[in-house]
Amino acid sequence: MFPTEPAAVNNGFGALLKNRGFMLLWIGQLMSQLADKVFFVLLIALLENYSPLPGLAQNSMYSTLMLSFTIPAILFGSAGGIFVDRLPKKLIMVGSDIVRGLLTLCLPLLPREFLILLILTFAISSVTQFFAPAEQAAIPLLVKRENLLAANALFSSTMMGALIVGFAIGEPILSLAKSLMGEQYGQEIVVGGLYILSAAIMQPIKFKEPKLSKEHQASNHLWTEFTESLRYLKKNPLILNAMLQLTTLYCVFAALTVLTIQLAEEFGLKEKQFGFFLAAAGVGMVFGAAILGHWGDKLHHKPLPLIGFLIIALVLGVFTFTHNLLLALGLCAFLGVGASLIGVPMQTLIQQQTPSTMLGKVFGFQNHAVNIALALPLAITGPLTDALGLRTVLVAMSIVVVVVGVWAWQNTRKVLQDVI
Repeated sequence: MFPTEPAAVNNGFGALLKNRGFMLLWIGQLMSQLADKVFFVLLIALLENYSPLPGLAQNSMYSTLMLSFTIPAILFGSAGGIFVDRLPKKLIMVGSDIVRGLLTLCLPLLPREFLILLILTFAISSVTQFFAPAEQAAIPLLVKRENLLAANALFSSTMMGALIVGFAIGEPILSLAKSLMGEQYGQEIVVGGLYILSAAIMQPIKFKEPKLSKEHQASNHLWTEFTESLRYLKKNPLILNAMLQLTTLYCVFAALTVLTIQLAEEFGLKEKQFGFFLAAAGVGMVFGAAILGHWGDKLHHKPLPLIGFLIIALVLGVFTFTHNLLLALGLCAFLGVGASLIGVPMQTLIQQQTPSTMLGKVFGFQNHAVNIALALPLAITGPLTDALGLRTVLVAMSIVVVVVGVWAWQNTRKVLQDVI
């Protein structure tokens, strides 16, 4: 039960490589993704130069800084999508990169006050909420319908690649920048330069923007457009179900982010080495996305999201009996493959079935819903692990993933009858 049309002759990565506009978008978002990850590393590195606010402990600075980075996603997720449908998408993406680059370059020029760092972090994260839905809404404007699966597979691969590489090379790049350009402003120049480079790469792209109707142009109330997206999702259970599956997938990864810290101890690693497990899952997602990009047409009408959820549940269950580090890393990679079988098809489905005039609002709402939903597993996974134990939590997660996967597949199978 695969949400794509039969593949055309030019399906696959080959057609995308010949699409100049898409390639510029892909390379630009890769630079922007790398900038995001290295900026995150930069924030942690800069904290040693800032004194905490009165009454705020040194260790609490990390949590406060992360809050200032995540709160904009909850506040402005849907609003970003609304503006994406009102304004040219290239303007939003290029403008977002330039603003983030300039704000980053301002860091060494401002007083070393922690409150100023919080405000600047909040501002940069807020601008990011406009870039993300614009990027997703831009893909269907540049890629033919039959090539959307391969396009999303490529984007998913590079997104995970940027996650792995960005965190891995962030500290060495920043250290090299300090030694070559100076400790005072070298790091900020590198990160800000990555944002500016992303904007320069995407500037030549030519989009065929959809024309808004006069009624839509007259309706300029943000709340009206927000409720319009809710009504649209209510009338389109196919898209709503795909969004629910994506949200579930992200929640599983959010819980795993917390659990991998204790998993590292279980396998004799240091707490700071928990990233090995996430990196292995990222490698699996890259591999799964590559399979879908090359052979997605041969997997047409297969229940890939269901298979993906069952793979994730199996890995979570087997983890409770695993004591070998290499086997654990292999299981994480297998989990990543399962995640790609959910993420890539469902993202493609949303792009295929959503009108171009609604893409921004739908993806803005999706980002909003995902960020709100992530708060629950991040908040309860740690306390539950302390109370019940790691293995009990893993088994419980496995059961929940199976139930959600089967339920989502049954609902998707019914609504897909009108599409395929």
